[in-house]
Amino acid sequence: MITNPADAPSDTVEPAVRPRAVSDAAAEPGRIPAARPPRERPRRTKRTHTPLNPRPSIPLTLVTGLVLVYTLLPLAWLVINATKDQQDLFDSFGLWFGEDFHLWDNIVRTLTYDDGAFVRWTLNTLLYVATGAGGATLLAVLGGYALAVYEFPGRRAVFAVVIGAVAVPGTALAVPTFLMFSGMGLANTPWAVIIPSLVSPFGLYLMWVFATEAVPSELLEAARIDGAGELRIFFRIALPLLMPGTVTVLLFSMVATWNNYFLPLIMIKDPDWYPLTLGLNAWSAQARTAGGEPVFDLIITGSLLTIVPIVVIFLLLQRHWQSGLAAGSVKE
Repeated sequence: MITNPADAPSDTVEPAVRPRAVSDAAAEPGRIPAARPPRERPRRTKRTHTPLNPRPSIPLTLVTGLVLVYTLLPLAWLVINATKDQQDLFDSFGLWFGEDFHLWDNIVRTLTYDDGAFVRWTLNTLLYVATGAGGATLLAVLGGYALAVYEFPGRRAVFAVVIGAVAVPGTALAVPTFLMFSGMGLANTPWAVIIPSLVSPFGLYLMWVFATEAVPSELLEAARIDGAGELRIFFRIALPLLMPGTVTVLLFSMVATWNNYFLPLIMIKDPDWYPLTLGLNAWSAQARTAGGEPVFDLIITGSLLTIVPIVVIFLLLQRHWQSGLAAGSVKE
């Protein structure tokens, strides 16, 4: 009887279990045992930057912040100082509030001072904006649509004239405009401000470019085949498509007319027809006049009331004018 497994025949005894690498090395002495591959770490996905998702730029962020502060600082100064009376304007820090809050009192005094002159100037400004800016927008829409849709002789010449008119500053035309209106007897009347405001070369050019991209010629041809007239095509088809560009031109024209100072200055001498810009300047001139009453608190409050309508209009129509400015920037 065999009691020791080592004394058993080699064909009946099973070899001891060894690791695979050790057994392979023993079987093949010249072979190096294969090392176990290391465990792979999860790779971090690299964030790709595209034009729509650019890489953050610290210098650009700092410059943008400085521009933002530079833009909002005058507005903050105006709002803060509109809450002060005449004495606090000189005794307190300009970027902080005074001892008392006088905003409501300043607004009431501004609207009632000098027999309600501020209200009269506001109505004059609304008149100039409604007729001048509204008429300029209407003419720009009609002219831009016609130049974009219809082919006629002299179209390139009209384009050159429009581009040249955009490059001419308004101050260069002030003296010839005054001489022309003075010769016609329209100086010192509202027409001297309204009629020049009807001409907007930039608005015409903007509507021309916008109508070229926004109004498909195939759509107009289909409407003509169906028997629609040109006026019906314009009001029912083209005008809704031109609405973003129309709002954009209207906003630019309104701001230009609302803030217009130089043209009324040389055209109007009667204070009853002053716009807000000339009226506030007249109040400011009182402090430099012998015996005049300084009303710096009313000037600051009036300036704040002057910019409120423009800010409100921009916020309400922001979606339309932003889409109008971006029209034509992407080709389908």
